[in-house]
Amino acid sequence: MKSIACISSSVRAACQHTSTCLPLNRAFIVCSPLGRCSNVDFACRGQEPCVTGVRNFHGTHVNTAVVQQVSAEPPLSHVPMPGKREDDLTVYQLTRRVPPRAALRPAPSAALRPAPHLSQYTPYTKPQSEAAALVNMQSLFEGEVIPELCSRLADLPSSDRAEGLATLLGACVEFGLKAHSPLVRRLTDECLQLLSKRDIEVGQLCHLGEVACNLEGGQSGLVKEVLDAVGVAVEDDVISPSEAVRLYSLLALCHDPASQQQTHTLYTLHRHTKRLAHQLTAGQVSEILQLLVKLQQRRSISLVMRLSHRASRVFKAFTDKEVIEVLSALMILGQHDEDLLAAMEKHLPGRLEKSDPEMIGAVMEYCLLTRCRSEPIFEAVAENFVSRGETHTTLQIAKQIVAMGRLNYLPQCSSQMFKKLESILSTRFSQFQPRSLIEVLHACIHLERFPLNYMSKVFSPYFLQRLQVQGEPLDKNARGYLTQLNLSASLECSYYRGPRLPFILHVKKFSSVDQAFETPMESLLYKQVKGPLTELLGGHFYSTKIFSQGGYTIDVEICLDDRGYVLPQSQWDHTHRRIALCLDGQNRFSSNTQHLLGKEATKRRHLRRMGYEVVQIPYFEFEKLGTLESRVQYLHNKIFPTIFKFKHRS
Repeated sequence: MKSIACISSSVRAACQHTSTCLPLNRAFIVCSPLGRCSNVDFACRGQEPCVTGVRNFHGTHVNTAVVQQVSAEPPLSHVPMPGKREDDLTVYQLTRRVPPRAALRPAPSAALRPAPHLSQYTPYTKPQSEAAALVNMQSLFEGEVIPELCSRLADLPSSDRAEGLATLLGACVEFGLKAHSPLVRRLTDECLQLLSKRDIEVGQLCHLGEVACNLEGGQSGLVKEVLDAVGVAVEDDVISPSEAVRLYSLLALCHDPASQQQTHTLYTLHRHTKRLAHQLTAGQVSEILQLLVKLQQRRSISLVMRLSHRASRVFKAFTDKEVIEVLSALMILGQHDEDLLAAMEKHLPGRLEKSDPEMIGAVMEYCLLTRCRSEPIFEAVAENFVSRGETHTTLQIAKQIVAMGRLNYLPQCSSQMFKKLESILSTRFSQFQPRSLIEVLHACIHLERFPLNYMSKVFSPYFLQRLQVQGEPLDKNARGYLTQLNLSASLECSYYRGPRLPFILHVKKFSSVDQAFETPMESLLYKQVKGPLTELLGGHFYSTKIFSQGGYTIDVEICLDDRGYVLPQSQWDHTHRRIALCLDGQNRFSSNTQHLLGKEATKRRHLRRMGYEVVQIPYFEFEKLGTLESRVQYLHNKIFPTIFKFKHRS
């Protein structure tokens, strides 16, 4: 690109003229400003080099003192790369070659040193040493340097000129020049004049916008002009996948939710991205999803679903880090695709052995949040835990066990898995965070595995005090976990003789806003059951949403006397037996199977232990019945065998 070549050669000429040099302790990387490597080989072809595009900039303090001593250096040498293809970059050795005994020779005076050789075709880098002085950048750009560069760029196409100006502005940001300095203001004015033409390509606009954001912030006049030009370009042009990623990155960098202009540009960009979703690579899918999270695009459901579907097609190409990023973004955006789960079930079991445990934890967390009870994934995770569990962190262990417990999945290797868990708890008990520890133990009771050896430690005053001292107060959920552990010990482990949870820490009701311990009854399912149930019992001889003594909420309660007859509510004082009807809506099951969640299975076990006869009315059975007669008969078949059983016992 001619503009870049002009900048490069002019900067070198300025360096020779002013006897100063750029303090670049990091060499310019030879690549195109759009992030695509160029077919450049300076040593072999003698072409003019390209200056790198703008990286993530940071302010660099610049001293006003001019360098007093400049070391004489030999030209940079070409480093041959084995197996180098024609389109690969030529790599230059930027290390200083020190001849033998160089350290023993006295340093020559500055006056006797020859001027540093500046090759026309190789980037120059001043060697840095501990005694090197900082360079006065202002002296480099004094005089006619910038006007000359701008005049050389003036006759080039707009996109090339924009790239050159962005590179110069990027250098200003790199060296810590402020937006109000004359040099930056001159370049900014040139950019504003160029942007008025509206004929710059999307890639160069993004480059210029990123530099302007780092220089002046997202509310500057230059950024607003760039965003205006981006809006026009996106509306008129067909963009590529890489350009879509850069546009999302630019909009995330200077995001303003109140800006109608940005909202419209985002809407148009979403439309383009949905069209080209099938062309996106695995890395681009991951990056766009992360940027959508930064842009708070939870309402862009159709785009997120397209990206999720594309992720299922390229899942095999994801790295462990990209899997974590994709699943984390989908959890935040609140979307789930069945095809993605199928892809995970196909590809994850074979790669778990060599995978990062952090990725395994992210997968289990995703399955838990979406209520996906996946047998292939859970079996592979359980086997991996048995073989490698001791290498996992306590948090990674907690994510795996909690997901299996809450989704009510008991793997085939459960005996080995719980032996491994017991071994880890025995050796690393103090390493677990208190909250994570009680969640792990609480998940175990969902699978009817009762950690009695550790309940005594959890109920000890020392642990309860530790739980509060470490900044994790005993909120309702923490107290609920402890209460349910205590209830399991009382109802299901009568032989337990260890300490109990202090009564003051018990929760009175397990119902909560986040539905951590039980899922409320679905009103639609109750309306469907209400009429047939009243018809069956001959009246409204039942009550709804009753709190049991243990703290659970009973959907529908029917009371019987000692002879097994249904009692009206006015005679409930003579109750001898109770029937708990569980109207199990869709949210009480995993999303992809008809298995109850762990909390619901535990609730039913506890209700039976407290003396209730539990009758389950699952939605997938009841909704198939279309007539009133069939529904009444269904309820009769469910309820009356229980009543007859009571009569027989009497």
